[in-house]
Amino acid sequence: MIRLCLAQLDPTLGDLPGNAAKIMAAREQAKAMGADLLVTSELALIGYPPEDLVKKPAFLKAAHAHLEMLAQATSDGGPAMLVGAPWAEDGKLYNAALLLEGGKIAQVVRKVHLPNYGVFDEMRVFDAAPLQEPIPFKGLKLGVLICEDMWYADVSRHLKARGADILIVPNGSPFELDKPGLRVAHAKARVGETGLALVYVNQMGGQDELVFDGASFALGRDATLKLQAPFWQEAVLPCNIQAGGDVAVGKIVTPPTDMCAIYQAMMVGLRDYVQKNRFPGVILGLSGGIDSALTAAVAADALGPDKVHTVMMPSPYTSQESLEDAKACADLLGIGYDMVGIEPAMQAFGQMLAPVFVGKSADITEENIQARSRGLLLMAISNKLGLMLLTTGNKSEMSVGYATLYGDMCGGYSVLKDVYKMTVFALCRWRNANQPEGALGPAGPVMPERIITKPPSAELKPNQTDQDSLPPYEVLDGILQGLVENEATVESLAQKGYDEATVKRVARMLDLAEYKRRQAPPGVKITSRAFGRDRRYPITNAFRP
Repeated sequence: MIRLCLAQLDPTLGDLPGNAAKIMAAREQAKAMGADLLVTSELALIGYPPEDLVKKPAFLKAAHAHLEMLAQATSDGGPAMLVGAPWAEDGKLYNAALLLEGGKIAQVVRKVHLPNYGVFDEMRVFDAAPLQEPIPFKGLKLGVLICEDMWYADVSRHLKARGADILIVPNGSPFELDKPGLRVAHAKARVGETGLALVYVNQMGGQDELVFDGASFALGRDATLKLQAPFWQEAVLPCNIQAGGDVAVGKIVTPPTDMCAIYQAMMVGLRDYVQKNRFPGVILGLSGGIDSALTAAVAADALGPDKVHTVMMPSPYTSQESLEDAKACADLLGIGYDMVGIEPAMQAFGQMLAPVFVGKSADITEENIQARSRGLLLMAISNKLGLMLLTTGNKSEMSVGYATLYGDMCGGYSVLKDVYKMTVFALCRWRNANQPEGALGPAGPVMPERIITKPPSAELKPNQTDQDSLPPYEVLDGILQGLVENEATVESLAQKGYDEATVKRVARMLDLAEYKRRQAPPGVKITSRAFGRDRRYPITNAFRP
């Protein structure tokens, strides 16, 4: 029997000393468990995805030096390590997994299939390798497939034909809804084709827009689940390989529900963005509405209530309900709360602009001045206190441009960027009934029920609701999911029962708002088609469906 240990770690991209230290700490845990081999995730030494950072010669040189240091550490007779790192060779750069054993780099496996779709553009920075050979280790031949290599049949079949006894898959597979099941389905296909057991090791943690859920696993030769690592947390787990290459039954963790997974993704993404970029905390505008309430809850859960400061910025159009709900939400969460009215700013801008606006009636310009006054105040407080400003807009609003540039779009990170409005409602109900695992915020309800049940409103003019400008969210979100996630046509959505004129209007709004989305801050990817890295449309675009 051989004992592997799966190192499901949260690297910080570019932090070579820190990542190497994490790998060494995992090796110490593996050593205490009697492991023969520690297996890390894809590019665990440098972090994933590295983007153009791997084009820096100085960075590659430093990465190689840390790789050599890790290799030297294996001269102590403890566990060998299979470590993900870049590998330069013959003028090419590979995404590689390296077997470190006996004080040296004993074997190198290079990635064959480079993903170049969605959030991935590895062809930009890495070279594709030819089919690789299994690597010998303690009497077994390990067939190593690096992430995307598992999604194609040719690599595993080749490894099987060349005598592999088991498949080992280091991954940097970002989270999106339904992704965990998709990974297992592809893994089962490879097991079914080869008859070999498979061990899958994934990254954990946040990296800018992407978030990694961990969820490493192992399948036996019969394609049954033999081990399931925790979701949304770092872990070092033993995995016993029996004589002949099958996997022994280990710990199996139950997967989270969709609502739990989305909430955890937002927590982990925000936590790592704030901590890895060394912000002392966050600030946001708390309006008494549902989006800012959910953003505040996620921030309190991710960072701790003491790291979250909110500001209510009433105008003459702010309702008493909103004032009460914002304060009640802050009290329930135990977060910082200030109130700074914007009416003096509105009056000042009105006076300054009066000579220019002579003869012009009030319109959306005055509404946007309110939003931009709030953005100005929040950025001033952010600068003075050193806190990162969070935006609170959701995917439905960003899809159709229902947001103000340099107003409510001000900020450094967006928790709800890839969350549709109807999902926002569901998440708020879920959070009021559940305390997420690892949450630093309070148990019990975190916002008044009225925040969830009242009609959404920007409160920029009297008696305003979102539905003055938009279709009902249950209709809007269905149309947007078709247009954004599936590239559906107007005709196909009309055939599903949506009003054709409404679909055309939403499609036009979606196109026109591209210039706003280009200037939006990064935010957590949740769906299969997030704005930014996934969906890349031109701003200047004359095509009309």
